[in-house]
Amino acid sequence: MNALKRLLTASLVTLAALTPLHAQAKDSFRLAWSIYVGWMPWDYADKAGIVKKWADKYGIEIEVVQINDYVESINQFTAGEFDACVMTNMDALTIPAASGVDTTALIVGDFSNGNDAVILKEGKSLKDIKGLPVNLVELSVSHYLLARGLESVGMSEKDVSVINTSDADMVAAYGTGDVKAVVTWNPLVSEILAQPNATAVFNSSQIPGEIIDTTMVNSETLAANPAFAKALTGAWYETMSIMAKDDAEGKKARSMMAEASGTDLAGYDAQLAATKMFYDAQKAVEFVNSAELPKTMEYVAKFSFDHGLLGDGAADAGFIGMAFPNGKTFGDKGNVKLRFTDSYMKMAAEGKL
Repeated sequence: MNALKRLLTASLVTLAALTPLHAQAKDSFRLAWSIYVGWMPWDYADKAGIVKKWADKYGIEIEVVQINDYVESINQFTAGEFDACVMTNMDALTIPAASGVDTTALIVGDFSNGNDAVILKEGKSLKDIKGLPVNLVELSVSHYLLARGLESVGMSEKDVSVINTSDADMVAAYGTGDVKAVVTWNPLVSEILAQPNATAVFNSSQIPGEIIDTTMVNSETLAANPAFAKALTGAWYETMSIMAKDDAEGKKARSMMAEASGTDLAGYDAQLAATKMFYDAQKAVEFVNSAELPKTMEYVAKFSFDHGLLGDGAADAGFIGMAFPNGKTFGDKGNVKLRFTDSYMKMAAEGKL
């Protein structure tokens, strides 16, 4: 674990230790979101009054806050500044859960199905990456995608050199002569692939269901405040029902999401085409109950352990326990800090919210 990561984790663990053991019932909540195709619905739901409508139904208030720096939003959630936050499955494991904050995937919104990609300036296959420096956000899902891709062609990270690069700098970096390969996510993938010397040689559609986009909540807050979970879930699936339509209302909603993410309707729809959205709550319920999800999280845990992301005290990939709605678990059952629930998505599917 690098010094910065160690310091960050230690600080968050300290903050987590200072958090009361049992969250109290309350009537005001905060949700953090950041720009990504699968999370833009929260911005629309907020601006369109859908979040307020569902919050009012349950007699609570929900503040929806955009945080420009994705990792910082998760850090703030971990420190208790937010009750819910959008994040990937891997980041939920390696930041809040690894910091001792019990975290639950309330809504599994989608998985990346091509939105994350390995891109080369020269070469037409992933094997051509051998010996090259690779620019990516180190220890992120991009790093995970690279590792899984290399594994698929009989290579490993020893065959490349990773250069930590901020997502904000990725497009500009690719335009320089020194950068030969990058791994990133949309909308950056689309921007880079629009350049003449860019070929995607591996993407997340080749590891379907492994890079999962979720709305995570603090587990103790969830237990004490089911109304918060019901309001969030109701607002989400009402938004899903609107954006899934190809009528005027659906196009208007997606156009608002597109504009907020810096593209147009065609660009946003192209990103959606590389995203497996669970517009139907029942499909999300089936996904979190699948036999594949625990296997995926085992992959993620192994990568995270190998890269020192589970904390200095982690003896193996199962150090942090994970629980799934079908009764399955992975890792230490006495240290479960990451949970996947189908309870509220099931309510949405059954029209019981």
